[in-house]
Amino acid sequence: MNTGLVLLVAAIGGTAVAVQGQFLGVMDRQVGTLASTFITYGGGGLVIGVVLLVAGGGQVSNWRSIPPFALGAGILGLVIIGSIAFSVARVGLVEALMTLTVAQFATAAVIDHFGVLGADVRPVDTTKLAGLLLLIAGTWLALR
Repeated sequence: MNTGLVLLVAAIGGTAVAVQGQFLGVMDRQVGTLASTFITYGGGGLVIGVVLLVAGGGQVSNWRSIPPFALGAGILGLVIIGSIAFSVARVGLVEALMTLTVAQFATAAVIDHFGVLGADVRPVDTTKLAGLLLLIAGTWLALR
């Protein structure tokens, strides 16, 4: 697959996270963390449900072939959405998302390095470690 296209899709996703984070912060201030998480997941569930119906259902019927641990993705999504809503409403978008991003990269490095949770082993080398340390330093500067 075209690497440029993959990176473009990732950049669109990153942009969506920032915009969604702001939306979540606004909702959290109005209705609270639990309600904003419910509204987000409920609305998203309705939309993807319609898309699946229109697209013919995809391969949802093969859900039993998914490793049991991977089915926790929905619960983790609730944690992600709830933590973004809670933190953005209280410390701001940049601070919340920078902290989330550093935690995300650090966790990803461990998962890749050790090949856990079904990941291919991709060792963390000094370059990746330096990048992570720069992210941590940048986050620390932004939070000061």
